[in-house]
Amino acid sequence: MPSDLTPDLAGALEEGCVVLDGGLATELERRGHDLSSALWSARLLADDPAAVVEAHGAFLDSGAQVVTTASYQASFGGFAAAGLDTAGTRELLRRSVALARQAVAERVSEDRPTWVAASVGPYGAALADGSEYTGAYGDMLDVRALRRFHHDRLAALVDAGPDVLALETLPALAEVEALVAELDGLGVPAWVSLTTVTDADGTVLTRRGEPAAEAFAVARDAADVIAVGVNCTDPDAVVPAVRLAAEVSGKPVVLYPNSGESWDAAARRWTGPSHFHPEAVTAWRDAGARLIGGCCRVTPDTIGAVAGTLGAIMR
Repeated sequence: MPSDLTPDLAGALEEGCVVLDGGLATELERRGHDLSSALWSARLLADDPAAVVEAHGAFLDSGAQVVTTASYQASFGGFAAAGLDTAGTRELLRRSVALARQAVAERVSEDRPTWVAASVGPYGAALADGSEYTGAYGDMLDVRALRRFHHDRLAALVDAGPDVLALETLPALAEVEALVAELDGLGVPAWVSLTTVTDADGTVLTRRGEPAAEAFAVARDAADVIAVGVNCTDPDAVVPAVRLAAEVSGKPVVLYPNSGESWDAAARRWTGPSHFHPEAVTAWRDAGARLIGGCCRVTPDTIGAVAGTLGAIMR
């Protein structure tokens, strides 16, 4: 947990901007780790936990104030398919928080506010087929089924004592409803982050095609949700979503776009050029973003530039 000198994240966001980390898997791959399995970066929780600590450390060294755990694609079903039992899965989920906490302890002085966010990816992430970018499984799973899927993994992560839950890359209204409902009674704050698109007339939609405003409204009414926003979205298309999230929710906005490259789910690789430009942070801040970082393909160097830009903005 944060030291007594560290304010809570909600309070920090009310006061100004906070720097989030970038693509953990991207940094692990850059360091030579093969993440091509269905478990993605979660595989290293068992196989090479020290590598996870070092990757977190790279973002902390670049100025990140929030580090996000390697649990995005971790699930009981996914680990079971890899031969791990329920107890072992719980232990690895808890370990993801402990490793992030270790990186903070090793790299950050006690007088620098830093928080650990437990990543809770959508059901589609566990499928490892790119469906978090379509929300297509919404035709098969209702809110009740999605609550069942998330319940035990949330409990394991909360048991490890993160500072905040990152309910992220959510592609559909039903999953927002399920996760917000599951927050009740956990006693840990959370942010809710959609992955969105903006259509030709400027309407911001979930990846499943629903009005994103409806999802932001669900988060608005949840006392434990401290920020609402978007992630893993093209950086050139985020400002309308940021403005909408701020207007509908009345809460600080979290924003961490990907690099702008496109994910090829069949080939399991990113294609196209990067167009994440740290100087755009000024426009994002002006639109309402307060917790700002990057998602897939965003490196520690880029987060360092974001931190530098935010520092200049706040001075």
